[in-house]
Amino acid sequence: MPHSPEEKKRVQARIRRIKGQADALERALDAGADCGAVLQQIAAIRGAVNGLMSEVLEAHIREEFGQAATSAEQRDARVAELASLVRSYLK
Repeated sequence: MPHSPEEKKRVQARIRRIKGQADALERALDAGADCGAVLQQIAAIRGAVNGLMSEVLEAHIREEFGQAATSAEQRDARVAELASLVRSYLK
């Protein structure tokens, strides 16, 4: 998770935008909007979530790999964790 106040502000702003987009999608569905408009809104939400994931992942990489590992085991554990995160991100 981003730890600096600026990073937290940016992430929280992204989350608020995603909430707004999800609320708009719900209203569109309730109003019986056309499928095309609904699909566009879903794609926008997916893009916003991907942007959030990218930002948090980047902060995590900087945090984990910004300092030297104290042992080969620690380095291997960090790499394994990062590989797992990237795999889940790409699903």
